Amino acid sequence: MRYFVTGATGFIGGYLTSQLLANGDEVTALVRTGRQAKTLAGYGVLPHLGDVLDKSSMRRGMAGADGVFHLAAIRDVATRDRRRMEAVNVEGTRNVLELIDELHIARGVYTSTLAVNSDTKGKAVDESYRFEGRHITTYDRTKAAAHYEIAAPMMQRGLPLIIVMPGAVYGPGDEGDLAAAFTSFLRGRLPFIPTRSASSFAHVLDVAQGHVLAMEHGEIGASYLICGPPHTVLEVFRLAAKLVGRRHGPVPVPWWLVRAAASLLRGVGTLVPPALGPAMKLRAGSGVTYLGDDSKARRELGFDPEPLETGLPDTVRAALEDLITGD
Repeated sequence: MRYFVTGATGFIGGYLTSQLLANGDEVTALVRTGRQAKTLAGYGVLPHLGDVLDKSSMRRGMAGADGVFHLAAIRDVATRDRRRMEAVNVEGTRNVLELIDELHIARGVYTSTLAVNSDTKGKAVDESYRFEGRHITTYDRTKAAAHYEIAAPMMQRGLPLIIVMPGAVYGPGDEGDLAAAFTSFLRGRLPFIPTRSASSFAHVLDVAQGHVLAMEHGEIGASYLICGPPHTVLEVFRLAAKLVGRRHGPVPVPWWLVRAAASLLRGVGTLVPPALGPAMKLRAGSGVTYLGDDSKARRELGFDPEPLETGLPDTVRAALEDLITGD
């Protein structure tokens, strides 16, 4: 099979591309720079220079594909460039999905996120749930717009698309906030973790496999949560502490105190804009729960993510190796 992939240089996209190549599939990956093209070509990927913001730039690379995986997005909740996030996450998605339609691609998989549901307030929601209200972060809001205002209506009009919704994704190679917190912890700093904060966690290998399963077995027009089991962030770091033999784990901080600090810092940000990013990160982690029920994906796709207890060790090991190499 020949697949066109956007976001192949990202965390999930890199693992997905590796799995597709291992399966014997041909992968054409959208890249924005010659350096990215050279790197991916070294792994056997066919690079295609273009940008999700330039619809015509993707046409030739996507033409003739058996399927399209659209993962490209800006995920940084602390970004100050909200216009670019809006453009990439919303208009970029529109461009990719319109090309799937125009080029008569047989199947597409769009990577949404559990975060479109915002704070689930301790409840593990399923695919039928839809959040109504103000989203916590620009990332949540823009991904919700792409999901419900672009992808869903196009599927209703017959676009052969399947939506997958990961939760908190961990694993070697992660460069996000969770990985940064692990590195800080391994350096001997005790992280302050808000109580009540929780997510549904899945290893990146399982999430990548979930994409493949959705492409091969997903029902056209359906959405699937591929998010893994729920855990508090405290549980995750306590397990990490145990894995590295630390006697002292993370320091629990009342969630409401963190939220108050976030509000204060946001106020400062009106005068000192650089403070807005940290304020957003604090708010996104202040007792918020991003929880999902992935029973549908388990039942219909055969999605079977490993437990955190067996998935986290290689993540911690990789963080330790990176720390040693970096030092």
